[in-house]
Amino acid sequence: MEERQDNDVILELLDVDGKRVLDIGCGTGGLVRLMTGAGAKAIGLDSSRQALDVARAAAPAGSETYLQGNAKELPFENASFDVVVFFNSLHHIAGASHAEAFAEAARVLKAGGLVYAGEPLATGADFELGKPLVDETRVRAAAYESIKKAHAFGFEEITEVTYAHQTWHRDFEEFRKTKITVDAGRRMAFDEKVTEIRALFESLGRKTADGFVFGRPMRVNILRKSGGPAPMKGSPDSPRLKPVV
Repeated sequence: MEERQDNDVILELLDVDGKRVLDIGCGTGGLVRLMTGAGAKAIGLDSSRQALDVARAAAPAGSETYLQGNAKELPFENASFDVVVFFNSLHHIAGASHAEAFAEAARVLKAGGLVYAGEPLATGADFELGKPLVDETRVRAAAYESIKKAHAFGFEEITEVTYAHQTWHRDFEEFRKTKITVDAGRRMAFDEKVTEIRALFESLGRKTADGFVFGRPMRVNILRKSGGPAPMKGSPDSPRLKPVV
């Protein structure tokens, strides 16, 4: 599997310049700022007030904005976005609510608009490192199943791409802070299993001069709402990214 970084992949696959983009489950806003810097009119939506506080405190990339809300009831008008992004977020939505999330995405997208669904695979060092806190094998599988059923909401699949993202942590304490910053409920669970997690961190991480690196295989599915052209770079058989057959 080719090593790629998440930010490079999304900017290679999507033309966001001048597009109105909604990032559902934006967390601390890193992707919102990335797309804003690439010319998007980006809005981040998340249910976590704590995560949004961190996003709003970061240096802005432009005129990006953040709102609190959830994927099942998007606070936006019909046909008001060119792109909807679910990045590392769909598997955090209860499986029973995936249909509502895709229905809402279809509602707020313009004809020909895109859904960019980036989801981690249930494999790799990063996945194994996180298992003591929560085993996401089933929820990640359920998210992929729902993506493949999104045609029921007027979407057609344009491409599917896999790649190996590399996550980096300076040290164990920095990793711990990352895990608990936007989810206070994880603090107790992390501290209860800190010895086990530290051992995994040291055994699974590839040590470099700058810290520890963990592989996180990713899958991206790009869906297009029926009607109109898609604001997408290249084609599904672009030589820069290999679609999965």
